[in-house]
Amino acid sequence: MPHETPLIATIVAGLGLAFIFALVAQRLRLSPIVAYLLGGVVIGPFTPGFVADQKLANELAELGVILLMFGVGLHFSLKDLLSVRAIAIPGALGQIAVATLLGMGFAWIMGWGLGTGLVFGLALSVASTVVLLRAMQERKLIETERGRIAVGWLIVEDLVMVITLVLIPPLAGLLGGHAPGEVAPSGLAANLGLSSIGATLMVTAVKVAAFVALMLVVGRKVIPWVLHFVAHTGSRELFRLAVLAISLGVAYGAAALFGVSFALGAFFAGMVLAESPLSKQAANETLPLRDAFAVLFFVSVGMLFNPSILIQHPLAVLVTFLIIVVGKSIAAFLIVRGFGYSKGVALTISASLAQIGEFSFILAVLGVELDIIPGTARDLVVAGALISIVINPILFMALDRFVLRPERQPAVAPKSETRPEAEPEAPSQPEAEPGATMAEAAPLPEDGDIEVVQPTKLSQHAILVGHGRVGSRVAKALHQAGVPLIVIEESQSEVEKLKADGIEVYSGPAGDYETLELQNLAGAKWLVVAIPDAFEAGHLVEQARKLNPAIRILARAHSEEAVGYLRGLGADVILMGEEEIARGMIRDLLHSEEGQPGQAA
Repeated sequence: MPHETPLIATIVAGLGLAFIFALVAQRLRLSPIVAYLLGGVVIGPFTPGFVADQKLANELAELGVILLMFGVGLHFSLKDLLSVRAIAIPGALGQIAVATLLGMGFAWIMGWGLGTGLVFGLALSVASTVVLLRAMQERKLIETERGRIAVGWLIVEDLVMVITLVLIPPLAGLLGGHAPGEVAPSGLAANLGLSSIGATLMVTAVKVAAFVALMLVVGRKVIPWVLHFVAHTGSRELFRLAVLAISLGVAYGAAALFGVSFALGAFFAGMVLAESPLSKQAANETLPLRDAFAVLFFVSVGMLFNPSILIQHPLAVLVTFLIIVVGKSIAAFLIVRGFGYSKGVALTISASLAQIGEFSFILAVLGVELDIIPGTARDLVVAGALISIVINPILFMALDRFVLRPERQPAVAPKSETRPEAEPEAPSQPEAEPGATMAEAAPLPEDGDIEVVQPTKLSQHAILVGHGRVGSRVAKALHQAGVPLIVIEESQSEVEKLKADGIEVYSGPAGDYETLELQNLAGAKWLVVAIPDAFEAGHLVEQARKLNPAIRILARAHSEEAVGYLRGLGADVILMGEEEIARGMIRDLLHSEEGQPGQAA
C-alpha cells in the first residue's frame, strides 16, 4: 500500500547519504561537514535523481539550530553575556557594516542597484549559528572568554537580522523591489506621529524587550521549577520529554508571539535554566537529537547549492567568497585587537565568523520574493555559504598548525588571556621533576599574546581522563600516593580545582593525537579512562594502544557489550559499575564477622 512520506524520505535520504559520505571523508581525513554538504547537493533539485523536500529539510534544520542554541544557553548566564557586551555589540555592528559595504561595492561592479547591494551585503555579513558553535564546541571554547565573545557577537547579529527581516518588506519599494503594501500606523504610533517604518521599529523593539523581560523575570523561576518537579517523579523519559518541550516550545513561542528568531528564543530558554543544578543533565538529554539535526542543517545547505553558478559566474563566486572569508575576518580581527584583546582571541573570533549560513539564506530568499535582488545574487549567497562552510574547518586547522604550534617555546608564567598589557612580565618556569606540579600543561600565552601549550615533563606517569565522580576519587588516591599524574578534563571549573590542588591538568580533547603527544603518552605507565561514554572511551583506548603498546589501560563500562568493545580495542582492565557493586555486597555478606552483614564503608 503506497504512502506519501516526504518527511521520512527527506530524513532517511539526508542522514543516509551524510553517513555514507562521512565514512569516505573519515578515510580521506576530511571534515565531516564536507560530507554532509555533498549529501545535500546529491538530493537537491539541481542534480539528477531523487529530490528531497527542500521546505521540510529547512524546517528540520531549524530544529538543529534550536537545540544547539538551547545547549549553548545552558552554559551561559546573564552575567556572562553582559560581561562581553562592550566588545560584542560594537564588534558585531562594525563587522556587519564592513561586510555590507563590501557587498554593496561588489553589487555596484555587477551593475545592481543600491537596494540590491544593501540586501546582498547584509546577507554576507551574518555568520552561521551552527558552524560557529560547532567550531567552538569542538575546541572546548564555549565556556572561555573568547567563547563568550563569539556567542555574544552572534546574539547581536541575530537581533540585527531580526530587525532587518522586519524592516525589508515595508522598505521594499525604496530598495527597488515591489512593496507588499503600505501599512498605516495606528493607535499609539499614530498619536506619536510615527511613520509606518517607525511604527514597525517601535513594535519590534517592544516585542523583543517584552520577550527578554518575560524570560528573565518569569521564565527564570518557572522553567527550573518545572524541571525540578519532573526530576522528582523519577522518570528519565519524562525528564527528557520536558527538556525537549521547553526548548522547542519556548523557541516556537518566541517566534510566533514576539517575532524573535527560533535561535534567540532557545538561547534564552537555556540561559534561564543554566542556574539550575539540572542544567548539565538537560544538556546531555538533548545531545543526540542536537547532533542528528545539526547534520540535517548542513544537508539542507547543500540542497540549496546550484553547481552551475560555478561555471556561469566563477569570478563573482570568488569575490563573494573573499568578502565572506577575508573581508569579514580582517574586520573582526582589527575590531577585536582594537579593543585590546590578544592575537589569539582575535584570530579565533575571526576564523569563527568567516562563514555565513541560515539568516543569509532567509534574507536572500526574501530579497528575491520582493524583487529586490536577482536570482543570481541569491545563488552567489548560497555558493559563498557552502564554500565558506567547507573552508572554515581548514581555517581552524591552519590556525592551530601555523600560528599556535610554532609558538610552543619554553613556557612563561600565565598571563591574562585578554589584556596582556595589564600584567607584568613573569620569569620563565623552571623545569619540573617527575611528579611535580606542571602549569605548562594548560594553555599558556607567549608574550601575553598567543596561547601556547607546552608538553609535559612527566614520565612513567598515570594519565587520567575525566575528573567526575569516578575520576576525582582516582585522582585523589594517586596524588596522595605520590604517583606522577596528569588529568585531562573538559570542565573549566574542575580544571581550576585541579590546578589549585597542585595536579597537572590539560583541558583539551582527550582523543586528539596532539593532545596525547603533549601528555607524553609514549612514556606513560598507566592510562585510566574514567569517562562513561563507551564510544569516546573506545576511540581513546584505540589511539593510546597504537601510540604505546606497553601502556596499561584501565577503563569503565556500563554494560557487557561495552566491556567487550573496550577489550577488543586494547583495554587491559574494564570495570563495570554494577558488577563491582555486586562483588562488594557479596564480599560483605560472606566475609563479615559471624555471618552478620557488615557496616557501610
